[in-house]
Amino acid sequence: MPRITIIETGLVSPQFRERHGSYPQMFQRMVATADPSVACDVVSVAKGEALPDPANLDGILITGSASGVYDDVAWIAPLEAFVRTAHDQRVPIVGVCFGHQLIAQALGGTVRKSEKGWGIGRHIYQLTPDNGLLEGTTIAAAASHQDQVITPPASARTIMSSAFTPHAGLLYANGTTLSVQPHPEFTADYADALCDLRRGLAPDAVVDTAKASLIEPLDHATLGGVVTRFLMRRTRA
Repeated sequence: MPRITIIETGLVSPQFRERHGSYPQMFQRMVATADPSVACDVVSVAKGEALPDPANLDGILITGSASGVYDDVAWIAPLEAFVRTAHDQRVPIVGVCFGHQLIAQALGGTVRKSEKGWGIGRHIYQLTPDNGLLEGTTIAAAASHQDQVITPPASARTIMSSAFTPHAGLLYANGTTLSVQPHPEFTADYADALCDLRRGLAPDAVVDTAKASLIEPLDHATLGGVVTRFLMRRTRA
């Protein structure tokens, strides 16, 4: 049975965990929707668990986190080294939000807190034509971030972008590394709860607009399917 190893880098707030689950559980639901034959394992660096040898893994998925990739957190440097090893060994790897930023930083890009402030609610991203993964011209997904990839690594091609997040999706030249800023694992309900959590941190008008945006459809099944298939390409080549 093909397996995805989920690297948990952040913990869902206790007030939301019972209703929405952990980040790995959200991703497990996403993967099961896309392909019920794929199993998931979880390694929680956020809880102090040791990283495995990437060479023994089918595919790697790095979650979001409240931490910034530039923070002084003990597990960030080892995770960057893990990413570089997986990338060099062509083990399929996908990063989402914090994971997107961590991969970029590990492979030579620049990440920082954006002067644009909080990106929350439903965002629409333009798709680069002939990107090889995503069809169409746009995709809508839930976002929740302040940090952004400012300068992608030289080996990365931007395949998703918006005025707010110019480098929202990166596909790397090795063909086995992908990362996205928005969250295909989120339900609209959880994205809405996160908007409420940002009230007082982001202007009320930003929060209100973000909450209203979530009434519109999200293309999470599409993006989640792309992520799942990308991670399984090694086992199904």
